[in-house]
Amino acid sequence: MIRLSTTDPAAPVRPEPPAPAAPAAEPPTSDRERWVGSTEVLCFLLILVGVLHRQIAALVTDPRLQTWLTVFVSVMVQAVPFLVFGVALSAVIAVFVPRSFWARALPRHPALAVPVAGMAGVVLPGCECGSVPIAGSLIRRGVTPAAALAFLLAAPAINPIVLTATAVAFPRNPEMVAARGGASLLVALLMGWLWLRLGRADLIRLPHRAHLDGLPRMAAFWTACRHDVVHAGGFLVVGAMAAATINVVVPQPFLHDLAARPVLSVLALAALAVLLSICSEADAFVAASLSQFSLTARLAFLVVGPMVDLKLISMQAGVFGRRFAVRFAPATFVLAVLVAAGLGTVIW
Repeated sequence: MIRLSTTDPAAPVRPEPPAPAAPAAEPPTSDRERWVGSTEVLCFLLILVGVLHRQIAALVTDPRLQTWLTVFVSVMVQAVPFLVFGVALSAVIAVFVPRSFWARALPRHPALAVPVAGMAGVVLPGCECGSVPIAGSLIRRGVTPAAALAFLLAAPAINPIVLTATAVAFPRNPEMVAARGGASLLVALLMGWLWLRLGRADLIRLPHRAHLDGLPRMAAFWTACRHDVVHAGGFLVVGAMAAATINVVVPQPFLHDLAARPVLSVLALAALAVLLSICSEADAFVAASLSQFSLTARLAFLVVGPMVDLKLISMQAGVFGRRFAVRFAPATFVLAVLVAAGLGTVIW
């Protein structure tokens, strides 16, 4: 059968009317457009607790809970200013200091670059949260990995902010400042030279701090500050809670018995530093609250914490690779414990 078409082939074809356009989706609100974020909420809660801690304590009738709240608030109030100042300086270094500066400033010989990079933590301080990406950017710019790793370990412990916080936390033991700075610098240099001798380049995966790329400098500065305050502040809160809990929950005879054993006390506080993961600007106040332990054990806490803790191990694994972290972290822990114990035994 032949079907006849009723349409004239010579007639012009009418274009079909365009489909109605779908309404444009509203763009999601970015973090920079939000007035209130996690950082603001954290700061508000800390200020609220600091201002109303007496009223809160009055509502708690249990003396143990009152003691817990007192220890927690005292650690937070003393540590937060140093934490905020350290995070701001770390963001300035990450954003405003040219990455090529280090390659020009460090000696060409790797063995000489290690102590120079370690001492650079005094003039370019930063907390351990910021030192990991900074060390990664140094390696990407051609700095020898041994020097970058020496800076990574030394900067969080020998910078003026941390040493000042240590002096404030230990007013009756000013030698703790020199002991912490000297032991931390020695560990950083030894680890740098050890990596120069035994380390392999294929164990390091070059880092990339993508969340700051493409942003204007001021936007990148505030983004870095917000990121580091949230991360470091969260760990500080956990550390202060743990310190308060240890002082209240753990039986005092057990703490005194553990503190009376020199070797076990050093190992216990070194392991505690790894677990608590407190920012280096604040860990001195937590160490000062552990008054049952000897100064040598607390020195081990202060030396190990900024170099090896759970957050640092995870950050190093994410930035440099897991193969690097599983080798670098245990070696640093052992060396830090030995140096701190040896120096503490000599001083005290």
